[in-house]
Amino acid sequence: MPDRSFLDWPFFEQRHRDWADKLDAWCAQNLPVDHSDVDAACRDLVARLGEAGFLKPTALDTDNPGPLDVRTLCLTRETLARHDGLADFAFAMQGLGTGAISLFGTPEQQQWLDRTRAGKTISAFALSEPRSGSDVANMDMTATRDGDDYMLSGEKTWISNGGIADLYTVFARTGEAPGAKGISAFLVPADTPGLDVAERLDVIAPHPLARLAFNDVRVPASAMIGRPGEGFKIAMSVLDVFRSTVGAAALGFARRALDETLDRAGSRELFGAPLFDLQMVQGHIAEMALDIDAAALLIYRAAWTKDMGAPRVTREAAMAKLFATDRAQQVIDKAVQIHGGDGVRRGHIVESLYREIRALRIYEGASDVQKVVIARQIGK
Repeated sequence: MPDRSFLDWPFFEQRHRDWADKLDAWCAQNLPVDHSDVDAACRDLVARLGEAGFLKPTALDTDNPGPLDVRTLCLTRETLARHDGLADFAFAMQGLGTGAISLFGTPEQQQWLDRTRAGKTISAFALSEPRSGSDVANMDMTATRDGDDYMLSGEKTWISNGGIADLYTVFARTGEAPGAKGISAFLVPADTPGLDVAERLDVIAPHPLARLAFNDVRVPASAMIGRPGEGFKIAMSVLDVFRSTVGAAALGFARRALDETLDRAGSRELFGAPLFDLQMVQGHIAEMALDIDAAALLIYRAAWTKDMGAPRVTREAAMAKLFATDRAQQVIDKAVQIHGGDGVRRGHIVESLYREIRALRIYEGASDVQKVVIARQIGK
């Protein structure tokens, strides 16, 4: 039985506990799914999560506008990740892909949100490029004004939901100023002429990823999200909200690894006694539990701080993502070790967790970059 005591922490309200209980019950009946066709699985997961109402926190409710509830986003990702990494991915990308529209979109642009929250439209966040991953301000893709339109030219890569998304939030250089101040954001439907899936990317934990080519993609000026030159600010504001949720997904993976380890240690015998009786194993389990609780405290501190109205939680979110993802890697590594040969057998749950966790230390700001962010925030 997974530890649920953290739900009693003062970070949460009763509505958060009710949501977590309802979602956990749904997950127990519906997850995991078959991952043999990740495109089909993700489409199905988005549709089913939307139908069940679990995508509602991912975007602004146009009928009842208000700030995104970061604690609910984190609780949802943690719960889904504990049951199925692909379900977490499907949920997370609906939020990240529409974050700019929720925070900065016009009423016309926000009409998309009813569809993404219902699971009828799949969204994606197109920021990274071949030469600019962590260094967003160094992007090459351009958006050139042409009368009442913009022409987008260049490439994006490592785009989650690339190839299956119906809608992309795309960042391109419009040239108002050098570097970060000359980037703008655009809303680009996937069927826009000139937008092509140049390459599907295969990674160790299969997810829909792609490199996208923009060959003079024409979009109306009304497709711009926010004002010209605000793209970098928009991207960082979106990541400020969603970065904590990456840590929450890592936390879900780590909790599942601990649960599997406790089952293994209690049922496996070594030298005539349960594996759990070995002091070295007890030491590993104690360290796993400690890392999990410490990560949870950092994650829900960041989420609570944002929900309480803080304009930015750059430091808190960076700390949460860095610590939670790095420590989850260590927790899962211990789980693999305690499982012995089964831990590296393809198809075993801890083997899949080992593959799932690695990317979280890279995307939405690699661990080393988070250290730079934290140091700069402290040095201000």
